[in-house]
Amino acid sequence: MKALDLIIIFGYLIGIVLFGTWFSRKQKTTADYFLGDRSVPWWAVAFSIVATETSTITFISIPGVAFARGGNFGFLQLVFGYLLGRIVISLLFIPSYFRGELLTVYQLLDQRFGGKIKMVAASLFVVMRNIADGIRLLLTAIVLAAVYAAFQPSANSEPIIVASIVLIGLAMIIFTYFGGMEAVIWVEVVQLGIYIAGAIAAAVVLISSIDGGLATVSSVATQFGKFSLFDFSFDLTKTYTFWSGLIGGCFLTMSTHGTDQYLVQRYLCTDSARRATIALLTSGVIVLVQFIGFLFIGVLLFAFYHPFTDPAYATAASAAFPFTGGDRVFPDFITKYMPTGLSGLVVAAIFAAAMSSSLNSIAATAVNDLYKPFRPNRDDKHYLKVSHLLTLIWGVVQVGVALAVRNQPGSALSNALSIASLINGPILGVFLVGTFLRRVSQPPALIGMLVSVGSMLYVFLRTPVAWPWYVFLGSTITFVVAWAASFAFAPATKEIGPIGPIGSIPEKD
Repeated sequence: MKALDLIIIFGYLIGIVLFGTWFSRKQKTTADYFLGDRSVPWWAVAFSIVATETSTITFISIPGVAFARGGNFGFLQLVFGYLLGRIVISLLFIPSYFRGELLTVYQLLDQRFGGKIKMVAASLFVVMRNIADGIRLLLTAIVLAAVYAAFQPSANSEPIIVASIVLIGLAMIIFTYFGGMEAVIWVEVVQLGIYIAGAIAAAVVLISSIDGGLATVSSVATQFGKFSLFDFSFDLTKTYTFWSGLIGGCFLTMSTHGTDQYLVQRYLCTDSARRATIALLTSGVIVLVQFIGFLFIGVLLFAFYHPFTDPAYATAASAAFPFTGGDRVFPDFITKYMPTGLSGLVVAAIFAAAMSSSLNSIAATAVNDLYKPFRPNRDDKHYLKVSHLLTLIWGVVQVGVALAVRNQPGSALSNALSIASLINGPILGVFLVGTFLRRVSQPPALIGMLVSVGSMLYVFLRTPVAWPWYVFLGSTITFVVAWAASFAFAPATKEIGPIGPIGSIPEKD
């Protein structure tokens, strides 16, 4: 990498911060700060959903999945579940988001069950999202450290990673603090173009750098089964199978895109359920195409580094041999082999993915679902000030998480999705209870959630069950336990209706 690359990288970081501060002039109310006054066009929301889903973890880890020994296109089985989950969300949840003036999705739980359920779900979201995005911040810092190592090969990477976490975290905090949700969405629209261009540039360079080009890639990929897609075995311990992908991926998407404030907040930035549905379904098509592209980059990296020619390949402890993990493969190529200028573009693309900040969504949940019940009837300016303060606090927390987990083994993708899946199951479960079980009141629903959280902690810590099944198991446990417990309590009042859509939803043109 050359000085030009550094100029591109740091120019991007500075530009993001300035962009966020420019949007601060529009943040006069909490509705402006959290929802962009509900005036964001559907296509921008669709691009934002894709950019949010395609975090740094995706950009770096997915190529590593295909690169690893035994890796292939099996991850796409999970993406098929993502597409199915989007259809279910469009039919089951989105219409209810536009009844009334919601600021967070957990307000639906308050309407259906009462404040306790809402606060439990909101608290779980805040904890899960801070941990998952702390891991994402760490992965971005690893890339920045690799950039520095290209200039100073003898430098100790550990202090560089620590400094990178702090630097990137600071840029993320300032950008979100001033810009609010609307700035996040519009920056994500730009980011989508940047990282797609960066990924295409990397693929072109890889193909031109491999002797024999695509013919060699095809031969190597066929020899090692890299293009294999379907695994129809029903094994709960295997991460990527057809059934874990279709069922687990569907339930995972129902939770992340249907009951997680991080993504639901983007739908609420539109002005109607119809436009939110179009945005969600459009994002699914884009996500499928880009995941195919990222996996193909992993195959290209496998042919480029040809680790299989080393006698130690078959028995190496790391499946990503000669690297210590799959997350290290793509950054190594970017910083060592990409041409000047393009290298800076791709690293900027990685930073672009990292800037899909969750801080605004966490602040929205913390203020509206956790703070307001204890400090009601304050004016909107007070809540806006608290929102800014919490944005700072949660930013510091995510930096702390990144520092704490920087030496943890395993793929960042698996770690982040495992944590998200662990907690999203109970939350999705209580939404399904509210939708389908009319008689269930607050106490049995709360019991179902608590039993599910405890059960999933046991599954996570003491069993070999693969993470794609976590949301399915967690939501099923919540649903069944709440149903069984409901017979020991008085049924919900008739005035309380289900969460799911009933009747027609008026649409705005």
